[in-house]
Amino acid sequence: MKKVTWQRIGAAALAVLVWQAASMAVGSALLLPSPAAVLVRLAALLPDGGFWRAVWFSFCRIAGGFGAALVLGTALAFAAGRWPVVDVLLRPYVLVIKSVPVASFIILALIWMRTSALPLFISFLMVFPILYTNVLAGIRSADRELLEMARVFRVPWLRQARCILMPAAEPFLLAGSAAALGMSWKAGVAAEVIGVVGGSIGEKLYEAKIYLQTGDLLAWTAVIVALSALFERAVLALLRRCCRWAKGGRT
Repeated sequence: MKKVTWQRIGAAALAVLVWQAASMAVGSALLLPSPAAVLVRLAALLPDGGFWRAVWFSFCRIAGGFGAALVLGTALAFAAGRWPVVDVLLRPYVLVIKSVPVASFIILALIWMRTSALPLFISFLMVFPILYTNVLAGIRSADRELLEMARVFRVPWLRQARCILMPAAEPFLLAGSAAALGMSWKAGVAAEVIGVVGGSIGEKLYEAKIYLQTGDLLAWTAVIVALSALFERAVLALLRRCCRWAKGGRT
């Protein structure tokens, strides 16, 4: 194995040891179950069909919210790069979304829509400003002299976007996506918990809290972490391939 892989394994093992030590120091499975106890509860949940239905329910909505924000945020960022008035018009909305607490949006959304649509909407709302501002910053970092030369030679704008703007925006898009992916899961699950969305991971967390099932709470939390990590790796790999394809490179 690579050295970095061994370092990650060592860091994970150290974290588990710290968790075990803290559990022993607390001395109460209600307050802080041991890693082994949480693993046992997770193993008990896996064969349950309700477990996989909840995972699929939450995954589809949170991934859908992220995907919608990615497409719309990138498209509007390129539009703002070409027509600055678009950025002027969008700026107040972006600032409001970035400033208002997510709990306020969740409560408002509960008035506006069905609870089943809540995680999708909240994930979209929290991710959109991150992706939009990052991609726009990448577009604005493009070589001005190269863009001016393209305009002088009347290069079509779509070709400018593919050959000049996309390479400049790609690092910003990937960095923004890496940050937004974790945010989408945190915001989406928070919406499920506050809205008590039926059939979701958030509902399972809420029930674990109501019945003081700390082992189940941590087991579901581990599931969320694993789903978020796998989703992040898959999305970033797909984005890299899409960027290479958009620039005319090999996939």
